Amino acid sequence: MESCHAGLTQGPQWTSSTITRQTGDTHKKGLEHMPPRSAPTQRQLRIGVEMRKMRMLAGMTPRDMADALDTDTTKISQIELGRFGVSPDRIRSWADAAKCTNGQLIDALVSMVQERRGRRWFDEYREQLPSGFIDIAELEYYADPRRGLTTWGTTYIPGLVQTSGYAGGVFARVRPALPRHDLEVRTAFRVMRQRLVLDGKPYTAYIHEAALRMQFGGPIVLREQLASLLDDSERPNVCIRAVPFDIATFPGAGENHTLAAGAIPELDTVQIDLTRGPQFIHHEPDLRAYRTMIAEIEESALSPERSRDFIHKLMKELKG
Repeated sequence: MESCHAGLTQGPQWTSSTITRQTGDTHKKGLEHMPPRSAPTQRQLRIGVEMRKMRMLAGMTPRDMADALDTDTTKISQIELGRFGVSPDRIRSWADAAKCTNGQLIDALVSMVQERRGRRWFDEYREQLPSGFIDIAELEYYADPRRGLTTWGTTYIPGLVQTSGYAGGVFARVRPALPRHDLEVRTAFRVMRQRLVLDGKPYTAYIHEAALRMQFGGPIVLREQLASLLDDSERPNVCIRAVPFDIATFPGAGENHTLAAGAIPELDTVQIDLTRGPQFIHHEPDLRAYRTMIAEIEESALSPERSRDFIHKLMKELKG
């Protein structure tokens, strides 16, 4: 059995609001000179969490790791909180110190560090939108191109397949009401996220009938949204599956969430939509629960073909 990440069932669910800034000497031997970050992204936090898991599974204290890397405990804490940038060499040195033999995990973390360099399309919005919006786009952007994304919606159509009219209707319901400029920026940003689907990343959307009937912007907007869903369902990389009201029971009622596949299953992430902002889940026991939930939803959902027929039926009802 691989000697890191197996059996670790607990760990802190870090969020930007629970992390305090730490400082310290950046010139210790063997640690690259990289300044602490004031606001790490969820992806940077995830790298730190995985490094913390690695250290804990080795039975090492922060002091043990600091001694092994010839640095101080403040640096170790900053790295594990995603506050201090690390290089591929630092990842491998850390893994060596922790005697981690999970080569796939180490390589995946190295790739995550390397992929962070350079700007992506969503970086242009960092000063215009809450950080949660950027974190969601980043999560979707880096989802594994082979395994892709799976969404489950019970209250509204998933963002990756929303039309601009529907997205604008969703944001128009925010209270207190958004200024017009903010409304336009959020709508444009949500539509930009859909390039993932247009570019061919595997995507499956399970949508409950409640979400298919919920109107954001009125019946004309909803009809256009349903027509767009039918168009998207014809894409070779997209699977749209409906869950009708007459299904006796199903898991995840009331939730809208996304399972974004990592390069390896250990790096999967579930993102849940909450009124106060997105929540990100990446601890293995929780991931197993959501994988089981999605498997049960898959058994309840209509086939892609029957789902298209079902959506057509709803559209006819709207016309009537």
